[in-house]
Amino acid sequence: MTLSAAAHRPDVAGFFDPATHTVTYLVSDPVTGVAAIIDPVLDYDPAAARTSTGSIDRVMDAVRDRGLTLERVLETHAHADHLTGADVIRTRTGAAIGIGEKITRVQKTFGDLFEAGDVTPDAVVFDETYADGARFKLGELAVEVMHTPGHTPACIAYRIGDAVFVGDTLFMPDYGTARCDFPGGDARTLYRSIQKILALPDATRIFVGHDYLPKDGRTDFRWETSVGEEKANVHLAGRSEDDYVAMREARDATLPPPQLILPALQVNIRAGALPPAEASGKRFLKLPLNAI
Repeated sequence: MTLSAAAHRPDVAGFFDPATHTVTYLVSDPVTGVAAIIDPVLDYDPAAARTSTGSIDRVMDAVRDRGLTLERVLETHAHADHLTGADVIRTRTGAAIGIGEKITRVQKTFGDLFEAGDVTPDAVVFDETYADGARFKLGELAVEVMHTPGHTPACIAYRIGDAVFVGDTLFMPDYGTARCDFPGGDARTLYRSIQKILALPDATRIFVGHDYLPKDGRTDFRWETSVGEEKANVHLAGRSEDDYVAMREARDATLPPPQLILPALQVNIRAGALPPAEASGKRFLKLPLNAI
C-alpha cells in the first residue's frame, strides 16, 4: 500500500444488531471530532413489513453524546442481509452517502429484477462513489478506499488510519470468509481481494461487517481482529488459491438465500430510500416469484 498509517488512531464504536448479525461502526477522528457511520441498519420486521429506526437511533445518540460532527455515511456494498439506514441518516443530518463506484453493476442487475424504473444510470442515488485507491479526509484522518470484489462486484473496504473496515469480505478468524454466490460474485476474485487486505501490516486493526458464532468455541459476539490474526482464518490457513475456491464454491452451494435478500436489495440499491409511493401514497416492496 502507498498510504502510510495515520499519525493517530480513529476512535471506533461498534453497534451489533442481533436480528441480522450486522455491525454498524461509528468512526471518528479524536482530534477534530469529525465522524462517519459505516454500514448502518434500518430495522425491518418481515412479518409485518414494517420499518423502524431503533438501530439508527442508538448510533445517532452516540454521535450526540460524544459531541461528534457526522460528515459521511459509508457503505461497504449493497447488503443482502439487512436494509441500510443510510438514507434515514442523510435525511436527518445532511451527511453524504458514499459507496464503491461499481455499485452501478449491482443497481443494473437488481434494478432489472425489481423493474425499478427510478434506478437508472443517470439517477443520483449516492452522493459519492469511490474508485479503488480513492482518498479523502475524515477530519485529520486519512481514508483510503480498497476495491475488494468477490462477495459482490462492488465491495470496498475503508482503510482509516490503523484500521480497515472490510464489510463482508472477511469474518472473525474462527468463522471464515464471505459467500460468493450472489450475481457478480466470484470465489477466486474474493481470495485475491483478501490477499490485498492481508498484505497490510500485521498490527492493522480489522473490523468485520458481521459476526456469527462458530459451531464449536466461543459464545460471545466479536467484531475486531487484526491482519495478523486473520492470516490464521479457518477458511484461509494452509489453503492454496485453488483449494480455497473449491472449498468456497462447495460451501456456497449448500447455503440458502439470506432471509431479507429481496426487501434489502431493492432498498439498498436506492441508498436506503424506500421505493416510490404509488398514487395512493402507499409504498410497496416487490417479491419477484421464482427469481432467485
